Amino acid sequence: MGRAEKSGFLTRQPLFLLLLGGAAVSMYLPAAHAVVRDDHPTSQSFFYAGTLGLFLFTILAIVLSSRRSKRGLVGQLMALMTALVVLPAYLAVPFHDALGTTRFVNAYVEMVSAFTTTGVTFFPIPDRLNDTLHLWRAQVGWMGGFLMWVAASAILAPLSLGGFEVTAMGEPGRGDSAQVAAERADPGQRLMRITRTLAPIYAGLTGVLWLALLLAGDRPLVALCHAMSVMATSGISPVGGLENSAGGFTGEAAMALFMLFALSRLTFSSDTVTKGAARLDRDPEFRVGLLIVIAVPAVLFLRHWFGAYELADAQSFGAALRALWGSVFTVLSFLTTTGFASAEWDTARNWSGLGTPGVLLMGLAIIGGGVATTAGGVKLLRVYALYLNGLREMERLVHPSSVGPDTGRSARIKRDGAFIAWVFFMIFALTLAAFTVIFAFQGLRFEDAMLLTVAALTTTGPLITVAAEVPIDLIKIDTAAKLTFSVAMILGRLETLAFIALLSARFWRA
Repeated sequence: MGRAEKSGFLTRQPLFLLLLGGAAVSMYLPAAHAVVRDDHPTSQSFFYAGTLGLFLFTILAIVLSSRRSKRGLVGQLMALMTALVVLPAYLAVPFHDALGTTRFVNAYVEMVSAFTTTGVTFFPIPDRLNDTLHLWRAQVGWMGGFLMWVAASAILAPLSLGGFEVTAMGEPGRGDSAQVAAERADPGQRLMRITRTLAPIYAGLTGVLWLALLLAGDRPLVALCHAMSVMATSGISPVGGLENSAGGFTGEAAMALFMLFALSRLTFSSDTVTKGAARLDRDPEFRVGLLIVIAVPAVLFLRHWFGAYELADAQSFGAALRALWGSVFTVLSFLTTTGFASAEWDTARNWSGLGTPGVLLMGLAIIGGGVATTAGGVKLLRVYALYLNGLREMERLVHPSSVGPDTGRSARIKRDGAFIAWVFFMIFALTLAAFTVIFAFQGLRFEDAMLLTVAALTTTGPLITVAAEVPIDLIKIDTAAKLTFSVAMILGRLETLAFIALLSARFWRA
């Protein structure tokens, strides 16, 4: 009885208020970690911020407990966008207070970056932050990844957004009218049910990867932060990257295995299947992702003999294996928008004869991972829909009067799915161009403006260091550019199509 009453109390609360309460409770973990480290000023910063947040949550929850949302899924989508904008300001309070050597706007953008799982940092030198602050960055990214996992199923899927518009029967932003009407009657039930279902999976997978990284040789904090970052695809590292990690090949292999969860939701769930059996070997996202992970490293590896003649005989067999692994891991990492570069990435670049293949890494990040995962980007399902449409158009060039077959390959793609995918891709391209121009007007070089935009819209923050010839120093850009970067990260996490839907009067009348 008590559990039912507690669940009912929570389902009556607005989504933003629930997120505020969760963020407040989460601050006690870094507070306890700082106490263990005998760092009482940092512990006090997190403890007092968490306690204040819980007090505010309790007061607002009591006041709002008798009110019921009249907006249903529309209100939840609006609350999700509000949380991405406002909640990082609260998350930045203990971070800013504990650090004490940076402006609040830097702390805010840092938290936006972590919460949207972008992973960009204003502090590329790890020693600038203590262990507790590194833990907090990784933890915020982990929570942001879980939020998007839940939101994909509880909010975006019923509204046919976030990639679901390619397979769902309803219109983008409106979804199936019967389902939306049912959810509006009690908008919190689906949210709580999906949260209870996914939380043990998300936490359990993170714990397993943490143990694997510990066994590989990483110290506990580094292993935990890397495990959180892989599951959230945030790319946050407390040691400045895998080249400074003690896990070596074993640790990277474990991380690569868990990155596969970002290629397709079918690796752990079947709730995105609309037609046919939930078989991973038949899932187009997973197959396209594996094809890219195999093909791109193969091209880079073979380029050693076809494009880098001067290096053709200069490397050993061991260097060849290290170069191949560096390519495979890094390609998988950027395809899933995680952004970790293998410790052997420099070996892979030298083997292939490429200097800084920034365009390649940006292209992988733009393609992105699977629908309803923590990955960003355009998403593999949309790319697959465009691929099928391209095959169909080439067939019509040969047989103009032919009728397209309803094959098993396109069982998950609805009739106008390719058109919707193309519309999204065009909107994404226009958004990318717009932010690039804005950054350029704010004083950044065109190359840096383009790189910042792609990193933000695809939520792949490590691009600005790995893909750039000279890493971008975010601390030196002006405040307007930092806030613009925050907007781009939020837009990239929520996706432009969802933002456009929020601006539609027809969407609010659905």
